[in-house]
Amino acid sequence: MIFTTKAEYGVRLLVQLGLQGGRRPVSLKAIAEAESLPLAYLERIAALLKKAGIVEATRGAHGGYRLTGPPAEITMDQVVLALEGHIAPMDCFFDDRDGRVLCSHPDDGRLCATKLLWTRVQMGVIKSLQRTTLAELVDFSAGKTHLPTDHTGEHGRSRDQEPARLGG
Repeated sequence: MIFTTKAEYGVRLLVQLGLQGGRRPVSLKAIAEAESLPLAYLERIAALLKKAGIVEATRGAHGGYRLTGPPAEITMDQVVLALEGHIAPMDCFFDDRDGRVLCSHPDDGRLCATKLLWTRVQMGVIKSLQRTTLAELVDFSAGKTHLPTDHTGEHGRSRDQEPARLGG
Protein backbone atom coordinates (compact mmCIF):
# COMPACT_ATOMS: atom_id res chain seq x y z
CA MET A 1 0.00 0.00 0.00
CA ILE A 2 1.44 3.31 -1.02
CA PHE A 3 0.29 6.55 0.51
CA THR A 4 0.60 9.73 -1.53
CA THR A 5 2.60 12.82 -0.75
CA LYS A 6 -0.57 14.29 0.78
CA ALA A 7 -0.17 11.93 3.75
CA GLU A 8 3.58 12.42 4.00
CA TYR A 9 3.47 16.21 3.75
CA GLY A 10 0.43 16.41 6.01
CA VAL A 11 2.17 14.46 8.75
CA ARG A 12 5.28 16.62 8.36
CA LEU A 13 3.11 19.75 8.63
CA LEU A 14 1.49 18.40 11.81
CA VAL A 15 4.85 17.45 13.34
CA GLN A 16 6.04 21.03 12.78
CA LEU A 17 2.91 22.34 14.50
CA GLY A 18 3.45 19.84 17.33
CA LEU A 19 7.05 20.96 17.77
CA GLN A 20 5.72 24.49 18.34
CA GLY A 21 3.59 23.17 21.20
CA GLY A 22 0.43 24.91 20.00
CA ARG A 23 1.44 28.15 21.68
CA ARG A 24 1.02 30.33 18.61
CA PRO A 25 -0.13 29.92 15.03
CA VAL A 26 2.60 28.94 12.59
CA SER A 27 2.59 30.20 9.02
CA LEU A 28 2.52 27.65 6.23
CA LYS A 29 5.35 29.57 4.59
CA ALA A 30 7.57 28.89 7.63
CA ILE A 31 6.62 25.19 7.57
CA ALA A 32 7.19 24.97 3.81
CA GLU A 33 10.66 26.46 4.25
CA ALA A 34 11.54 24.30 7.27
CA GLU A 35 10.45 21.10 5.51
CA SER A 36 11.38 22.10 1.93
CA LEU A 37 7.80 21.56 0.76
CA PRO A 38 5.85 23.40 -1.96
CA LEU A 39 3.73 26.11 -0.32
CA ALA A 40 0.78 25.85 -2.75
CA TYR A 41 0.46 22.10 -2.14
CA LEU A 42 0.81 22.60 1.63
CA GLU A 43 -2.07 25.10 1.50
CA ARG A 44 -4.35 22.43 -0.04
CA ILE A 45 -3.25 19.87 2.55
CA ALA A 46 -3.84 22.34 5.40
CA ALA A 47 -7.35 22.97 4.06
CA LEU A 48 -8.11 19.23 4.25
CA LEU A 49 -6.75 19.04 7.81
CA LYS A 50 -8.82 22.09 8.77
CA LYS A 51 -11.96 20.57 7.25
CA ALA A 52 -11.33 17.43 9.35
CA GLY A 53 -10.98 19.54 12.50
CA ILE A 54 -7.34 18.61 13.12
CA VAL A 55 -5.97 22.14 12.67
CA GLU A 56 -7.43 25.62 12.91
CA ALA A 57 -6.44 28.73 11.03
CA THR A 58 -5.97 32.28 12.24
CA ARG A 59 -5.86 35.18 9.79
CA GLY A 60 -3.82 38.33 10.02
CA ALA A 61 -0.23 39.43 10.41
CA HIS A 62 0.40 36.90 13.17
CA GLY A 63 -1.88 34.27 11.69
CA GLY A 64 -1.22 30.74 10.66
CA TYR A 65 -2.18 27.23 11.73
CA ARG A 66 -2.19 25.40 15.01
CA LEU A 67 -3.47 22.09 16.28
CA THR A 68 -7.04 21.94 17.59
CA GLY A 69 -6.08 19.51 20.35
CA PRO A 70 -3.11 18.02 22.17
CA PRO A 71 -0.73 15.98 19.98
CA ALA A 72 -1.32 12.94 22.23
CA GLU A 73 -4.98 12.94 21.15
CA ILE A 74 -4.35 13.16 17.40
CA THR A 75 -3.95 9.70 15.90
CA MET A 76 -2.53 8.98 12.50
CA ASP A 77 -5.66 7.15 11.31
CA GLN A 78 -7.54 10.46 11.64
CA VAL A 79 -4.84 12.22 9.64
CA VAL A 80 -4.59 9.63 6.88
CA LEU A 81 -8.38 9.41 6.58
CA ALA A 82 -8.58 13.21 6.24
CA LEU A 83 -5.87 13.31 3.59
CA GLU A 84 -6.14 10.04 1.69
CA GLY A 85 -9.65 8.78 2.34
CA HIS A 86 -10.26 5.18 3.32
CA ILE A 87 -7.32 2.81 3.36
CA ALA A 88 -7.45 0.08 0.77
CA PRO A 89 -4.50 -2.25 0.20
CA MET A 90 -5.51 -3.20 -3.36
CA ASP A 91 -7.14 -1.50 -6.32
CA CYS A 92 -9.99 -4.02 -6.17
CA PHE A 93 -11.07 -2.66 -2.77
CA PHE A 94 -13.36 0.33 -2.91
CA ASP A 95 -15.13 2.65 -0.48
CA ASP A 96 -18.90 2.09 -0.27
CA ARG A 97 -19.48 5.60 1.19
CA ASP A 98 -20.52 4.11 4.55
CA GLY A 99 -16.93 3.77 5.73
CA ARG A 100 -16.55 0.16 4.60
CA VAL A 101 -14.04 -0.97 2.02
CA LEU A 102 -15.37 -3.76 -0.18
CA CYS A 103 -13.90 -6.09 -2.79
CA SER A 104 -14.99 -5.27 -6.35
CA HIS A 105 -14.46 -8.77 -7.76
CA PRO A 106 -17.69 -10.23 -9.09
CA ASP A 107 -19.42 -12.57 -6.66
CA ASP A 108 -20.03 -15.90 -8.36
CA GLY A 109 -21.00 -17.72 -5.19
CA ARG A 110 -17.41 -18.04 -4.01
CA LEU A 111 -15.44 -15.69 -1.87
CA CYS A 112 -12.45 -13.95 -3.39
CA ALA A 113 -9.42 -16.08 -2.56
CA THR A 114 -7.31 -13.09 -1.50
CA LYS A 115 -9.95 -11.11 0.37
CA LEU A 116 -8.92 -12.56 3.75
CA LEU A 117 -5.29 -11.60 3.18
CA TRP A 118 -5.98 -8.05 2.03
CA THR A 119 -8.56 -7.48 4.76
CA ARG A 120 -5.94 -8.49 7.35
CA VAL A 121 -3.37 -6.20 5.74
CA GLN A 122 -5.88 -3.36 5.78
CA MET A 123 -6.76 -3.94 9.44
CA GLY A 124 -3.07 -4.16 10.41
CA VAL A 125 -2.34 -0.83 8.78
CA ILE A 126 -5.38 0.80 10.37
CA LYS A 127 -4.48 -0.53 13.84
CA SER A 128 -0.92 0.76 13.47
CA LEU A 129 -2.21 4.18 12.48
CA GLN A 130 -4.67 4.18 15.39
CA ARG A 131 -1.87 3.36 17.86
CA THR A 132 0.43 6.10 16.56
CA THR A 133 -0.13 9.58 17.93
CA LEU A 134 1.22 12.88 16.75
CA ALA A 135 2.93 13.23 20.15
CA GLU A 136 5.00 10.12 19.41
CA LEU A 137 6.06 11.51 16.04
CA VAL A 138 6.93 14.88 17.56
CA ASP A 139 9.04 13.17 20.24
CA PHE A 140 10.75 11.03 17.60
CA SER A 141 11.45 14.11 15.46
CA ALA A 142 12.93 15.87 18.49
CA GLY A 143 15.17 12.86 19.22
CA LYS A 144 13.37 11.96 22.45
CA THR A 145 12.44 8.45 21.29
CA HIS A 146 13.92 5.92 18.91
CA LEU A 147 12.59 3.23 16.59
CA PRO A 148 11.70 0.08 18.54
CA THR A 149 14.16 -2.76 18.09
CA ASP A 150 14.17 -6.32 19.29
CA HIS A 151 16.99 -8.38 20.74
CA THR A 152 18.47 -9.06 17.30
CA GLY A 153 18.57 -5.38 16.37
CA GLU A 154 15.94 -5.78 13.65
CA HIS A 155 13.23 -3.16 13.65
CA GLY A 156 9.74 -4.39 14.43
CA ARG A 157 10.33 -8.18 14.62
CA SER A 158 11.09 -10.18 17.74
CA ARG A 159 12.98 -13.46 17.76
CA ASP A 160 9.80 -15.49 18.14
CA GLN A 161 8.29 -13.89 15.05
CA GLU A 162 10.40 -15.59 12.42
CA PRO A 163 8.98 -15.42 8.90
CA ALA A 164 7.07 -18.47 7.73
CA ARG A 165 9.00 -20.78 5.42
CA LEU A 166 7.41 -22.14 2.26
CA GLY A 167 8.00 -25.65 1.12
CA GLY A 168 9.10 -28.70 3.11
